[in-house]
Amino acid sequence: MPNDAALAVADAPHTPKKNLTTLTLAALGVVYGDIGTSPLYALRECFSGPHGIIATEANVLGVISLIIWSLLLLVSVKYVAFVLRADFRGEGGILALMALACSRRFATRRRHWSVLILGVFGATLFYGDAMITPAISVLSAIEGLNVATTVFEPWVVPLTLLVLIGLFLVQSHGTDRVGKFFGPVMLVWFGALAVFGVAEMLKRPDILAAVHPRHAYFFFRDNQWHAFVTLGAVFLVMTGGEALYADMGHFGRRPIRRAWFALVLPAILLNYFGQGALLLANPAAAENPFYLLVPAPLLYPMVGLATAATVIASQAVISGVFSLTRQAMQLGYAPRMSIEHTSAAEIGQIYIPAVNWTLLVAVLLLVLGFESSSRLAAAYGIAVTLTMVITTLLLAVVTRRVWGWHPALVAVCILPFLAADLAFLGANALKIPQGGWFPLVVSALLFTFMTTWKRGRKLLARRLREEAIPIKLFVDDAADGMIQRVSGTAIFLTSNPDGVPHTLLHNLKHNKVMHERVVLLTVRTEEVPFVREDKRVEVETIGSGFYRVHMRFGFTEDPDVQAALALCGPHGLEFELMETTFFLGRETLISTSRPGMARWRERLFIAMSRSSARAMDFFNIPINRVVELGTQIEL
Repeated sequence: MPNDAALAVADAPHTPKKNLTTLTLAALGVVYGDIGTSPLYALRECFSGPHGIIATEANVLGVISLIIWSLLLLVSVKYVAFVLRADFRGEGGILALMALACSRRFATRRRHWSVLILGVFGATLFYGDAMITPAISVLSAIEGLNVATTVFEPWVVPLTLLVLIGLFLVQSHGTDRVGKFFGPVMLVWFGALAVFGVAEMLKRPDILAAVHPRHAYFFFRDNQWHAFVTLGAVFLVMTGGEALYADMGHFGRRPIRRAWFALVLPAILLNYFGQGALLLANPAAAENPFYLLVPAPLLYPMVGLATAATVIASQAVISGVFSLTRQAMQLGYAPRMSIEHTSAAEIGQIYIPAVNWTLLVAVLLLVLGFESSSRLAAAYGIAVTLTMVITTLLLAVVTRRVWGWHPALVAVCILPFLAADLAFLGANALKIPQGGWFPLVVSALLFTFMTTWKRGRKLLARRLREEAIPIKLFVDDAADGMIQRVSGTAIFLTSNPDGVPHTLLHNLKHNKVMHERVVLLTVRTEEVPFVREDKRVEVETIGSGFYRVHMRFGFTEDPDVQAALALCGPHGLEFELMETTFFLGRETLISTSRPGMARWRERLFIAMSRSSARAMDFFNIPINRVVELGTQIEL
């Protein structure tokens, strides 16, 4: 864990300032697609889903009142006002929140691990949500064709699959370009939501009475258990709220807040009012209140616009998954993967091919397995509500330990959020047998993978330390002149700077020589987003031509060893790349019965290690200056 001194090295990198309006429009196209397309299916599920309630006047006013206050309190107040303040040097997402919560030392190790487990489990839940969001969003849009005619019914699933494949194919072009294209589309989408909502609302202005929270109270008083069950469908209006925080590193706090209050919130509220007004006039419209708002001549264009908007809804979680995966890699919870930067100006805009294609396969299988948005709605919500509960708990830790709030103030601000989150969680838990099990199974599997990787890396480092020769003893032996030295510099990557790397011993054993300058390089990822360049490297002279170099990177940075070596010059260690050789170890891991980790987890760790990207690629080391030496290690 980093101490306060370690945190002092953190600082946001310098990036060119973009026009706020441009960033706001791009954020509109990336961040708000998910929550912005919830009107397609949320109210429909309240009244015609598996647990739908009868569309009486009192019930319609009660449900609309719940929707209004859920958006205002849990999205506007909790996420936009509070959670967005909890950025870690500009980065958002649940792993960033976890790192921020852990930035002050805990009294006991148990408390520290409790926060880590919450953060990692919350991150795995986000992956489950990211698989369901594209499937349910695009399916619900294309199902609008069935409102006009049943001719297209056999084509809904094939069309959905084609749209989703196209979406994942364009990810390599980058969030910035995609956001610029999607932003104007979403501008039209939110405009259409508002216009159609207002048009229907003017016919039944009495729907505005739902603003008063007494209608939500009456709804629970009159329907009791059924009202509680309906909360599971009401929660669908907030899915995507967590993307506001996960995507903060892409655009910043101000553009996200500006887009929400200026356009997104007013537009979706007006549309829900309009759908409610339609149900007051025609309860049978509960079958699909969103599309029945649309005049018949505009239905097909609206289906096309909705399809484009739901593609954008998927973009919000996809870009969030890329950010989350890089953070997991840097914090040691995931194997190394190839990362492509898609913007020269914004460091947070990245593309991870392996994640993109894995996500695509999962989404396509979901569409083929569930076949309709109503069936998928049963699987939707449980992962998001659990993530929101964990976010609230971590926010409580941050407000108390990092921001220094009085415990009474923390309780007053946090407990209402937690109570609402737990109520929605309880309602969504009822969906587990109908499909809610899927994101929980995904989360459990990913939690096992991530914790196994973290534990395995620690166990591997321990085994290497156990077998390592103390560097001081080795340097003293090298000083007697018995080992032949050759010109040039050798850099040995090692996780243990106090021991002799296995690669150094193997090179000496096979080649019988040692370079005149030997550098033991240790690369560490701090639990802060960025590290200033003046704190990037530390150089220590050991003696007899041996040097120890520590490199530090933040968990949102790419560890560029080649660039960081240039920073060693002011410390008296200059590098001529053509005279420098990097020695990397390629470990062959063997599962054993030694204490440390269960055999099945050791085998899982070994399999994950084989799929990890090459160190030379991950650390940006020139491939023509690398020598790899094999090492066999028993876990």
